[in-house]
Amino acid sequence: MATKEEAAKRPLSDDEEENEPVITRKHLKVDSRSRMCPYLDTINRSVLDFDFEKLCSVSLSHLNVYACLVCGKYFQGRGMKSHAYTHSVQDGHHVFLNLETHKFYCLPDNYEIIDSSLEDIIYVLNPTFKPDQIVAMDTTSKMSRAYDGTTYLPGIVGLNNIKANDYCNVILQALSHIPLLRDYFLREENYKQIKRPPGDQMIFLVQRFGELLRKLWNPRNFKAHVSPHEMLQAVVLCSKKRFQITEQGDPLEFMSWFLNSLHLALNGGKKLSSSIVNKTFRGCMRVYTRKVPAVDMKEEEKQQLLLQEEYQERVEESQFLYLTCDLPPPPLFPDELQENIIPQVPLFNILSKFNGITEKEYKTYKDSTMKRFELTKLPPCIILYIKD
Repeated sequence: MATKEEAAKRPLSDDEEENEPVITRKHLKVDSRSRMCPYLDTINRSVLDFDFEKLCSVSLSHLNVYACLVCGKYFQGRGMKSHAYTHSVQDGHHVFLNLETHKFYCLPDNYEIIDSSLEDIIYVLNPTFKPDQIVAMDTTSKMSRAYDGTTYLPGIVGLNNIKANDYCNVILQALSHIPLLRDYFLREENYKQIKRPPGDQMIFLVQRFGELLRKLWNPRNFKAHVSPHEMLQAVVLCSKKRFQITEQGDPLEFMSWFLNSLHLALNGGKKLSSSIVNKTFRGCMRVYTRKVPAVDMKEEEKQQLLLQEEYQERVEESQFLYLTCDLPPPPLFPDELQENIIPQVPLFNILSKFNGITEKEYKTYKDSTMKRFELTKLPPCIILYIKD
């Protein structure tokens, strides 16, 4: 073991710098500086943006990151050799927020700041909702005013299009307005204790989606729009770059992957009650399938084939996450104004595909099959994909 003299000569590591004494509310004697910081008026709320990935702007590290509340930049550490300390000395910015512990510090003096006027910043960083607030969301339509003076309705908030992520934005916006799913993710306690295997990255989807929904429904935002940057970073990571921020994608394909991945990340199984995703969207149907002979085949051969087991009708129980509906074909001939009128079709007619009676032919390069679908259990929310 090193002696006290050797330890004193040895340069401090980042961890040791971080653990150096600091005046906190836990001490019996609280320094007057903690409650009377002279730099609180230097905080600039208009530049604060907690929607982006929380990494140091110098070292690009995710560990021990602080936000400068004067310029809005992120820096690592708080010790004398840290980037945050250097920034405070060089630029004269003194108020910092630890993005993990949600504590405020004054640098380079290195004391904790305790002031109730800073609670609005904590709420923007990590919005929280009580059960009675969540219940009242669908019955009240009170407008909120952002720090910049913009009025907005909580939940009806724009998502920034970073480059080509609008196909993700439309799905995230739609999912944020489904009460069962929204209410679950607004309460972090519902999924905070979920345990995943070591090194598993899918839990990031759950955490980031919850954060995004809480920010979308935050009635005390500093601005009337939200950036889905952290959510999309988790999507790129968990999908192994299948879905990108810089390239357009198919919204339906993204939705299907996202909901199934979210279900698995919540430790969901085959049971309809195994996760909030299944409880909200998963339904059951019965699929009737029968193989049909070729049209150009002789009648005798057709009758012989129909007696074989391969051509008998099969029944299969299946689950669905969404229903694909087909639109009728457009009219072949234009009207008197030489325009093709798009027919108005009742939704009931489109859903007749799932009444257990209507058959539809599905062709492959080998053979054809006739299928009919019968819904046996409906979920609380049905996602309809109308295919043109």
